[in-house]
Amino acid sequence: MVRQKLEDFLLSEGYTRIPSNLPEFTIYFHMENNYVNVLHVIDYKEGLYISANQYEHLKEKIKLLFLEKGFSTIHILSLIISPDMEKSKRLGLQDSFCWILNPLEKRLVIYENQVNEFYGIRKLLEKWLENIDSMSPIDSAPIEEIKPVIRQKGKEIPYVTVFLVAVNILVFLLCVFRGELLYDKGTFSAMDIIAKKEYYRIVTSIFFHWSIDHLISNMLILYYMGETVEKYYGHCRYAAVFFITGIFGNLLSMSYELYTDSYARSAGASGAIFGIIGIMLFLVIIHRGKFKQITIGRMLFMVFYSLYSGFVGSNINNAAHIGGFLSGVGCGFVLWLLKIPEKNKEKKKRE
Repeated sequence: MVRQKLEDFLLSEGYTRIPSNLPEFTIYFHMENNYVNVLHVIDYKEGLYISANQYEHLKEKIKLLFLEKGFSTIHILSLIISPDMEKSKRLGLQDSFCWILNPLEKRLVIYENQVNEFYGIRKLLEKWLENIDSMSPIDSAPIEEIKPVIRQKGKEIPYVTVFLVAVNILVFLLCVFRGELLYDKGTFSAMDIIAKKEYYRIVTSIFFHWSIDHLISNMLILYYMGETVEKYYGHCRYAAVFFITGIFGNLLSMSYELYTDSYARSAGASGAIFGIIGIMLFLVIIHRGKFKQITIGRMLFMVFYSLYSGFVGSNINNAAHIGGFLSGVGCGFVLWLLKIPEKNKEKKKRE
């Protein structure tokens, strides 16, 4: 359970896993310009015993593996996962490139003779420990602890994304039965917003769609991209990003219409969806080009293709798309900055 959660996190941070016939030993690596960082994870569970000689032999085999792959500079750090500190100390205390992860206390243990940092891996592991829901599997937890663990698991369900998709579908069905009445009252119209002060249209228009094709294409992107962003930032922040980017997209659209003196009625969640794409691109960038199996190349292709389709297509509100995308990147940057004071505060506590 612990190892699987750690693996999911490392893969999301751009590490690659090397398959192994020994389930207790897993190798992850991350390639840099002229060297490779290797994380050797040992699941030192009860009943497993490794001698000091076997431990050293394993590290030598790992080094040879990467030498054969053509790497000349190889950095290897061992990470022992075990609640038994005495057992773990006997194995790795003499190795300066070895840390211990205590799953019961959710604590990374580093002794004085061991390296204090390893090419940013310590920060990654501490970040993971801060955000992880539960380090203990449900089937081994006491009965009184099972309910809290199940409640924490609920955080993994993208409630906000599901709710947003459901509302969009419901509004479209209502429009099908009520005809133009709802479209006249809820879609985006710069003239109605300014002249009649119907400011609510800046928000309500996000939930209107002109056709079933328009609805389906937007909802597919919203669900698959939104689910990932929601799980990363949490329900409240994700909901805030959705509305902020959708509103900002509409505001830029209104500014463009006023500037060009060309007005049109528009609707759709595209501005907010481009906001989700924008914040997703920012996540990929800060995770060194790969996040949740999404690479920087794929994200750039999606961004340019989506924007290009908007420019070559007809009756498409490109200003809302651009506004949503830029505000999405901006939201990602702001949320990233908000984590800096927390890290500094924790660093001072450790010192």
